Amino acid sequence: MQRIHYYLGSLLMGATLLHPVVIRAGANPQWDRHQAYKLRDDDDKRQGNKHYKRYYDRDRKDYHDWDDREDGVYRRWIIEERHETYNPFNKLKREMQGEYWKWRHEHPDNDRDRR
Repeated sequence: MQRIHYYLGSLLMGATLLHPVVIRAGANPQWDRHQAYKLRDDDDKRQGNKHYKRYYDRDRKDYHDWDDREDGVYRRWIIEERHETYNPFNKLKREMQGEYWKWRHEHPDNDRDRR
């Protein structure tokens, strides 16, 4: 009888320890979202859209699609708003990119650029 209690206790303790691991492994919505973005990026590459890219805004924790339209808005911001020489967005330091995304959230043309 004592063996049964020993085995049941071990089984219960093992299940208790594994429960959080099983729960976390069951559903990971972040992975699904990133997979969807990757699939969309791959689709754009197949269609030949060379200027399309996605950037992650660390402050707001969202993604922004970078295409010709977004590049035009960025040029307006860097030249007209900041009175600086044009520098490609991907060459900017992270802090400057963060300033642009902050400004972009304050000046949306529509919600198409945020996903």
